[in-house]
Amino acid sequence: MNPYLVLSAEEMRAAEQAAMDAGTASAALMETAGERAAELIQRAWSRRPVAVVCGPGNNGGDGFVVARELASAGWSVRLGLIGDREALKGDARLMADLYEGEIAPFSPNVLNGAGLIVDAIFGTGLAREVEGAPKAAIEAMNAAPAPVFAIDLPSGVNADTGAVMGTAVQAARTITFQARKPGHLLFPGRALAGAVDIADIGISDEATMKAGVETFENHPALWGALFPRPQWGGHKYTRGSVMAVSGGPLNTGAIRLAAEGALRIGAGLVTVLSPQEAAPVHAAHLTAIMLRVSDNADHLAAHLKDAERIPMCVIAGPANSVGEKTKENVLAILNSKAGAVLDADALTSFADDPAAVFSALRPEDVLTPHTGEFARLFPEEFKLLQEGEGKLAAVRAASARAGCVVVLKGADTVIAAPPNEAGARVLINANAPPDLATAGAGDVLAGFIAGLRAQGMDGFAAAGAGVWIHGAAGQVAGPGLIAEDLPGAVPAVLRQLFAPPQQQAQQQAPQQEPQQGSQAGAQPGGGGGAQQ
Repeated sequence: MNPYLVLSAEEMRAAEQAAMDAGTASAALMETAGERAAELIQRAWSRRPVAVVCGPGNNGGDGFVVARELASAGWSVRLGLIGDREALKGDARLMADLYEGEIAPFSPNVLNGAGLIVDAIFGTGLAREVEGAPKAAIEAMNAAPAPVFAIDLPSGVNADTGAVMGTAVQAARTITFQARKPGHLLFPGRALAGAVDIADIGISDEATMKAGVETFENHPALWGALFPRPQWGGHKYTRGSVMAVSGGPLNTGAIRLAAEGALRIGAGLVTVLSPQEAAPVHAAHLTAIMLRVSDNADHLAAHLKDAERIPMCVIAGPANSVGEKTKENVLAILNSKAGAVLDADALTSFADDPAAVFSALRPEDVLTPHTGEFARLFPEEFKLLQEGEGKLAAVRAASARAGCVVVLKGADTVIAAPPNEAGARVLINANAPPDLATAGAGDVLAGFIAGLRAQGMDGFAAAGAGVWIHGAAGQVAGPGLIAEDLPGAVPAVLRQLFAPPQQQAQQQAPQQEPQQGSQAGAQPGGGGGAQQ
């Protein structure tokens, strides 16, 4: 079971169907799901009175199993059913018949005295606004003092978008089956799910992959093998060159942040390309980062000729100003052999003619808009967000339209690669702290991605690695961070990410013999609320 897989509601149904086609009964899947939920409850909480709130579908069926298992373990269980018991069908009806306790019509009284509430109203199949009796039940659960344990998803959260369908349960903990769903990682669903546990219910990896999975939680396990490491025979030219295009004399800070990010992430050479009038400002600040004058697109094109002999990536957009000059610079970059990471003004400059940049972009180029820039460059795809289709659908469509990698920054950053023979791959990032909601943090991110592209990572992997390291650096810098802190946090992140375990053990206990072999070490920051 791959812990980083993310399954849509449709993909989960396909995986379940593949398991059933291979001989697993649907009732056995439900029984196992309920058993795993009951086991987790008993590990996570001491014995206490439990109220189980069951809906009329399969999620309610899971709830009947949980109630039966907890009751058999000696827990005091009260079960409230939303709807008519006689209307239950299929496996849910079977599980209700197997439950020997009282099945009472739900009322808020069911929750009285409960030390834990089990939410088994709606699962991944919810596709409409919650209203009527289920809405009243959710409101009663949220008003109760006891923590809520959700089965599959907090009821009211859309599995594919994380949106709240009118109202939703606020869970302390959620168990889901076989893989996370997008709603566990995308806000506001992520904030409502609490801690999320993934339980294996016996669906094989083969059955899961038949669902055509293309979405993953962003994690070093997915791109760590591609991450560039310095080699003993290497030098600064083999580690790649990053060119960072500057704005005018009053707008120089953003591109220096990006340049420092590129240098810290490992690029061998980083150069700020500055208008003549801004060069003295940069000269007063730059040390290891080099400085060249570039006043127009022809100058820029001349500086990029080195891309024909050394690996190179260009950052354009941070505080470049919106207008024709920036458009000309971007098109000169895209007409060169250098890779491109385009952010901020490099995107907004094409708001009136997106096709001009889309026709020039290449599959490994990377766009890093925040929501406002996304709306300006991708108005049709932004409508998908407005119409409730969700962030994954919008970013996938944007990547397909632009023909390159798109990183939609935010609390739940989504990274999409353009469709190819491997499918339409998407990563959802979940490790960035809200402290990253500060001016300049996105500029540093652009630098991280460009630095990794210059060192040879493909655009999708570089974007995934850059976004994850950005989040981890935010955790290392901690509360009170400003953008300038992020590049300096990178060495600590990389030490934890790639230090062999035996070295870490040796430092902690020098009297022990070092062990043989090595592998990627522990990573900082597993998940939680984020803001980029």
